[in-house]
Amino acid sequence: MLNMLAAPAFRFLPAVLCLAFISCAPRVAVPQKSSIPLQAVVVRTADWNASDASLQRYDRKDAQAPWKAAGGTVPAVVGRKGLGWGKGIHPRSSYDGPEKTEGDEKAPAGMFLLGSAFGYAPIDEVGWIKLPYRQSNAHTQCVDDPRSPYYNRLVDTTRVTPAWQNHEKMLRQDDMYRLGVVVDHNTDPTVAGAGSCIFLHIWRGPSTATAGCTAMAAGQLEKLLRWLDANAMPILVQLPEAEYLRFRTLWHLP
Repeated sequence: MLNMLAAPAFRFLPAVLCLAFISCAPRVAVPQKSSIPLQAVVVRTADWNASDASLQRYDRKDAQAPWKAAGGTVPAVVGRKGLGWGKGIHPRSSYDGPEKTEGDEKAPAGMFLLGSAFGYAPIDEVGWIKLPYRQSNAHTQCVDDPRSPYYNRLVDTTRVTPAWQNHEKMLRQDDMYRLGVVVDHNTDPTVAGAGSCIFLHIWRGPSTATAGCTAMAAGQLEKLLRWLDANAMPILVQLPEAEYLRFRTLWHLP
């Protein structure tokens, strides 16, 4: 991953030759998915135990271009017990600090891909979302039972036989999961007990931390979702302030 943020991303587009007296039909440009992150959501806390956080969006044109802030810093909250090293796309070495485990009420620290979105609305009502989108219904669950073969997966109980004891209902009675983004934590490979079902979602309020996700005001989450683009390979960078400064240059962070 050390090279992913810095590697050159060359794109060679085929030349279209228009000869004299030959009509050339216009071509529609098809967006190409980047092989390096061009969007970064940076979440920072005061220390490992803090649950209050700041969130800032950054983007860049290519690997050589500098990161630029997109919008202002907004408040967010993370886990009730702060942060712990998660399993993402950051180098998997031994670092100082706690390690995230299932049920520890810590949000994962590190770098993670932001792969897909979810929510209550039908897909045709959220055409502005540029991530793969999944509508939640009464049968959509996220499995957080480490003993299950479906651990850390979103499943439809009408399509699989339930083989778990614990899960989260994705269609809640409140607005917390009305819109959300899946954080690709502990997915490649999935390690039983290393933490599951990590999302960016709507908070209960600025003073209420989460069980391990990252949450913000509804309007800020919608603004974030309108900005995120799957073709830009968006990532979440989530670290205590000291660790962010420590790894900023090494990991080519904004």
